[in-house]
Amino acid sequence: MPRTRNRVQTRHRHKKIFALTKGHRGKRRTNIKVAHESMIHALRYATIHRRDRKGDFRRLWIVRINAAARLNGLKYGQLIDGLNKAGIEVNRKMLADLAVRNPEAFTEIADQAKTALAA
Repeated sequence: MPRTRNRVQTRHRHKKIFALTKGHRGKRRTNIKVAHESMIHALRYATIHRRDRKGDFRRLWIVRINAAARLNGLKYGQLIDGLNKAGIEVNRKMLADLAVRNPEAFTEIADQAKTALAA
């Protein structure tokens, strides 16, 4: 009985790897063994950085909120404390968006936080 080979599936698997390593340099794109390792590392980095991006955005929002809060005579921590005491539940993404796009509305929120801190 002759030995059977599975070229169709192998070629399909290799094409998938080469598609994922498109844009890599040198043998990382053309040699299957090297391309496979390159693909595994790239997918792992993508997963890690997808999670890191969430923290990066939170840091950016906090910087923007702090800058706007200081224009209104508060520090970031005081603003957040005042919002909690006033019972205002606005997440940092929305606060940063208000600070950039609608400073008047942010000023009103900051004033409410100030009055809650004073009370």
